[in-house]
Amino acid sequence: MTQSVLPIAPEVEVIEKTFAALKSRAPQQRALSAKERIARLDALYNEVWKRRDDLKTAMWNEFRKPGEEVDLTEIFVVKSEIKAVKRGLRKWMRPKRLPGGLAQVGGASWVRPEAKGVALIISPWNYPMQLVLRPLIAAIAAGCTAMVKPSELTGETAQLVAEIVSAVFNSDEVAVVQGGVETATNLLKLPFNHIYFTGSPAVGKIVMKAASQHPCSVTLELGGKSPVIVDDLKSMRDVAKKVAWAKLSNAGQICVAPDYVLVPADREADFVAAIKGAMVEMYPGEASANKDYQRIVATHHAERISKLVDDAIARGAKCVMGGDVDVKGCYVAPTVLTNIDPNAEILEEEIFGPVLPIIPYTSFDEAVRFVNDRPTPLALYVFSKRKRFVESVLSQIQSGGASINNCVIHVSSNHLPFGGLGNSGIGSGHGEYGFTEFTHLRGVYEQRFDGAGALLMPPYAPWKTKLVDRLLRWL
Repeated sequence: MTQSVLPIAPEVEVIEKTFAALKSRAPQQRALSAKERIARLDALYNEVWKRRDDLKTAMWNEFRKPGEEVDLTEIFVVKSEIKAVKRGLRKWMRPKRLPGGLAQVGGASWVRPEAKGVALIISPWNYPMQLVLRPLIAAIAAGCTAMVKPSELTGETAQLVAEIVSAVFNSDEVAVVQGGVETATNLLKLPFNHIYFTGSPAVGKIVMKAASQHPCSVTLELGGKSPVIVDDLKSMRDVAKKVAWAKLSNAGQICVAPDYVLVPADREADFVAAIKGAMVEMYPGEASANKDYQRIVATHHAERISKLVDDAIARGAKCVMGGDVDVKGCYVAPTVLTNIDPNAEILEEEIFGPVLPIIPYTSFDEAVRFVNDRPTPLALYVFSKRKRFVESVLSQIQSGGASINNCVIHVSSNHLPFGGLGNSGIGSGHGEYGFTEFTHLRGVYEQRFDGAGALLMPPYAPWKTKLVDRLLRWL
């Protein structure tokens, strides 16, 4: 089923007309069976698979993303998410019987999962397909209609996403609206039933404010400075390899990328040597000439990262690896910084690039304070062989999610909730948790035969007063 793709930055009247069609369709969409919803998701993946080579070309053109990483971090993720939905959707959709209390004697209680209605999905550029389609899969599974706005910074991929969606869905089921800030502003004025936003905390606040005007529920997948805390390990080699992979993958443009590493002061030199070795091993030779090493998505982002590095060095930081930046070429070399001033901007702002600050600590409490003095991170990474150390970190530092002895991997799970806390987000996605975000859990009570409720209604004769007193003492 091929529908026409909306023009880029459509007029307000076009957006409003599209929204009206989605709203009109919402009751029918809510009534779709699990089989019908799954059929739509299968068709979506089939279309993604058909456009696999086109997607690889688009992402290479936009920020030199290797085809292998398009397969692993975009297409595989979409396939895995659909597989998880197909496995669990019938169970998730079923009404769930619940026990009642004394007041509900003679009745039955249950929860009906029902689609919220029309959803708005606003997605970022760093994973320009999967971060569009993963929440869309959840919305379709829940029975919602949806309007999707991909990032304008990856316009070639956004156009492909629009073509894929238009080939699978009627325009009153899912509509892709492309455009920049003005388009997003126009979308946020509409009375959606749910907004799923992935992006920065600053823009997340704007989205939340707009949602409050209707009001509607929100899922905010934001970011923050995700720390790595390393225990005093015998060898730093394994830690360094995992941290290097997580930091340099996608050129560090991952919302859960390690933002800085806290390492015991007397092991700092060991870790620095190990991380430099791991980065070189992963991207040998000149990184700028390595076909596996990606670029920053836009010149203004490369310039922002360059300024963070320059500010840190001006304050006394040592650049022990990398530091090269070609703003026009959107290239930032794998970079490691030590001796960083606590007031450096790079320790305040999310880096979102391939720059890794190393922070030595002399006591466990010092490391905990360093993290807790900053907003709650989206992810927390702990490397230790000691269960007590790990438990102490998890119990004393809050985060959206966490990985022990690895980085980033927890995000790939369809069984774990993925979401932030406080400044790093609201709500969760992935698997059943994504389905729940787009679902209203409707509580239903049915009186099947009269209980003793009438005995507790006015007028309150003395014997009723005694009955109420005895109930309170008995319960």
